[in-house]
Amino acid sequence: MAQDLPNGFTGFSQRRPNGFVSASAAMGTPRYVGAQPPANGPAGSRGAYEAATAAFSSGAEGAFQYARDHARPDGEPAQFDPDKLRLIPDIDRRWAWTEIDLNAIRHNTSAVKQRIDNGVRLMAVVKADGYGHGAVRCAKTALNSGADYLGVATVNEAIELREALVNAPILILSQPPETAIPLLLAYKVMPSVYTSEFAIQYAEAADAFGVRAPYHLAVNTGMNRIGVRHDEVVEFMGQVSFHRALDLVGTFTHFATADSAETLDFQIQVKRFIEAITALRTAGVNPGIVHAANSAAAIRYPDVQFDMVRLGIGMYGLHPSGVTRPMIDLRPVMSVHARITDVRTVPMSEGVSYGMNYRSPGSVKICTVPVGYADGLRRGLSGRTDVILKGQRCHQVGNICMDQCMFEVDLRVYGSRRRLDPLIGDEVLLVGREGDSVITLDDMANTLGTINYELAVGFALRMPRVYV
Repeated sequence: MAQDLPNGFTGFSQRRPNGFVSASAAMGTPRYVGAQPPANGPAGSRGAYEAATAAFSSGAEGAFQYARDHARPDGEPAQFDPDKLRLIPDIDRRWAWTEIDLNAIRHNTSAVKQRIDNGVRLMAVVKADGYGHGAVRCAKTALNSGADYLGVATVNEAIELREALVNAPILILSQPPETAIPLLLAYKVMPSVYTSEFAIQYAEAADAFGVRAPYHLAVNTGMNRIGVRHDEVVEFMGQVSFHRALDLVGTFTHFATADSAETLDFQIQVKRFIEAITALRTAGVNPGIVHAANSAAAIRYPDVQFDMVRLGIGMYGLHPSGVTRPMIDLRPVMSVHARITDVRTVPMSEGVSYGMNYRSPGSVKICTVPVGYADGLRRGLSGRTDVILKGQRCHQVGNICMDQCMFEVDLRVYGSRRRLDPLIGDEVLLVGREGDSVITLDDMANTLGTINYELAVGFALRMPRVYV
């Protein structure tokens, strides 16, 4: 074990990542080209030198695995191959990543399918890059698990799915700008429609290309965000339904309070929606696929399943509210991981991070991990969250920085608590479960006074994903 030095430096970790020989070997150039290693140098230096020079002379894989050409004249330096460099995984470029459990998506999708009636379709909502989980992989997994439709928020989100060879029906859950109409038609994506101007331009463009213009009618039943007012739907259809290219595929609304304990506003919206659908049918308009239930409503209210339910946050194993928690078993899909990049003993009373709001109490080690608020770990969690190291919770300390944060490992032993010995390269969990220790997005959301949706999306800002 390295001895603590007066300035708090505890020496370099003796642990090497798998396959690591030396920095010089990783760069593809021997550290001591043209010279012998220092006779009194550490054994590791001589071993690195011998490995690197052997690889240099033989052209073997290892030191030069990223070189453009192993065979070259003596003395000519290695040249990096950009194609090989691109093969280095993202998690080997930075020690922070999210893990996405596709089996959990399968479980959650199946759990909701079991709650809905036979014949009721299921739309997997993969907007916002699958709520931060990766739209393409989540969409394909959901479709393979029983989903029939996909829902997105933007034209580009739909195009991403199409270019990934996803062929299921895709609905944009809002009305895009008229300038995007050619993209809708080319990529066979359905918009939501609620203005006659858009509807007619959409139909005209489709007619010019000799194709249909499918859409879903959005109905405003009280959320007052988008949609044709519930008592004006017949009038609206009279303004647009004459066009031969328009094809009303579905009619939907969105509930504002399906996740709330109070149900009055929800019941008002249900009543208005049923009246709007009835009015359309009475006027001779087929509303197509009728859908209203989001995750909360699909779990709580069987009587609003209609022809399709929309599974959003629940698909990712996050409950829309505490009300649904005892009603269905959902498994979190995302966990957030990092490796320790620095370990140091900070003397008593010395501060840590910007503002030095935290002062070392002594008998602790301060560990750094490369995750910060630019990665979705909100600065408001500073000193108010934990990480999990080797199954044990450790308190995050100091202000969370843009790219890094620190946590404290108590070196004292008391009760049944075991002493941890953190090392550079050790893996920690910022969100997830290890043994009996668990940290959830709900925990963080409750601390911040926000919702789990916001945090899930935030962790997709720049950390690579690993699908398991």
